[in-house]
Amino acid sequence: MKKKEQPAKKEEKKAKETSKSESVKDNSKNESVNEKSERNADKKNEETENEVAPKQKKHRGAIIFLIFVLVGFIAVILGLAVLNDMISPVEYESGNASSQYVTIPTGMSVRSIAEMLKEKNLIKSSKVFYYIVRFPNLLLKADKEIVFKSGVYEISPAMDTVEIIKLFVDGKQAFVKTSIPEGLTTRKIARLLEQNKVCDYDEFIQAASNQDTLKKFGIQAANCEGYLFPDTYYFYPNMDANEVVSMMIENFFENLQSIEGQENATSIDYTKLILASIVEREYRVDEEAPLIASVFLNRMDVGMGLESCATIEYIITEIQGKPHPEVITYKDLKIDSPYNTYKWSALPPGPISNPGKVAISAVLNPAESNFYYFTLTDSERGSHTFSRTLKAHARATAEFRTKKVN
Repeated sequence: MKKKEQPAKKEEKKAKETSKSESVKDNSKNESVNEKSERNADKKNEETENEVAPKQKKHRGAIIFLIFVLVGFIAVILGLAVLNDMISPVEYESGNASSQYVTIPTGMSVRSIAEMLKEKNLIKSSKVFYYIVRFPNLLLKADKEIVFKSGVYEISPAMDTVEIIKLFVDGKQAFVKTSIPEGLTTRKIARLLEQNKVCDYDEFIQAASNQDTLKKFGIQAANCEGYLFPDTYYFYPNMDANEVVSMMIENFFENLQSIEGQENATSIDYTKLILASIVEREYRVDEEAPLIASVFLNRMDVGMGLESCATIEYIITEIQGKPHPEVITYKDLKIDSPYNTYKWSALPPGPISNPGKVAISAVLNPAESNFYYFTLTDSERGSHTFSRTLKAHARATAEFRTKKVN
């Protein structure tokens, strides 16, 4: 019995071993599958990470680029704001801004001009001024080199830098419009010029006696009295007095040549100029100037004194330095002076004013008359009555005075 049971046990044992072996194989197989799954998962994760990393780098680069762009944009905005402030006017309120005259000499460098404007407090930055001129295509929108015109300019602190630069480029200089009336003396012209800030009074007086100027224009006299032609001038502010005098003398000769019979004249008889300066102070109506000139010429022909009140006024105001008299007294007629035409029959030694074209033309082309006297008989119109005899003259004077009293 026992011997028969042994094979059965062997088979059972074998079956158990077989089952155990198969179980081990299954476990081994499962482990292998799991490992493979894990490897696949790791590989997939690694691939996913490899895919995400470039995208993250790409996004990071884009963000950095945008930051740089934003910073650059802000820098440009700030730079433009600073530039705009540097080119803006020193003073925005034009009413409170005091203009200054600036002289740009020929050949002055841009840098020197910029520094001068900064010193005068007319611009905020000399460097900005300089670079705007050197690179005109940036703010001035110019495709060629900027060239300044020399001269005198009026600049206000209320002007910005670009406006000032364009002013120099356009050459719109500051002119002082000055009207010089007929019949003024050199001293009175000097005062007027100084009031208009054209030149200094003393400098003009000296310039009027400058020997080089006198020689240049062929004036054989001690000064330019009589040659300073009355007209409306456009002077520069703070102009050189010698230039002012030369300009007025040149104008004198230009107008002289426009007078009938003087087309080619380069000079004038000095005695004619002296007489013209007296006629200038006597006439009021243009049409009467040639008649007044004829009266004086007729008197000179017979050796009579001119007896011009204008010469007495000249002595009192210009030689004695007194205020202009309201009336000429008999005492004044006795003043001892070569300019006193009541005391001396000859012409004064020099002009008593600077005559205009009407008076000069009247002396060069006088009327033909036999008059020796004239007296004012219409104070409103400024006209005179002309007489041949002293008796007629006295009657005309008396009638005017009676009419004036009544």
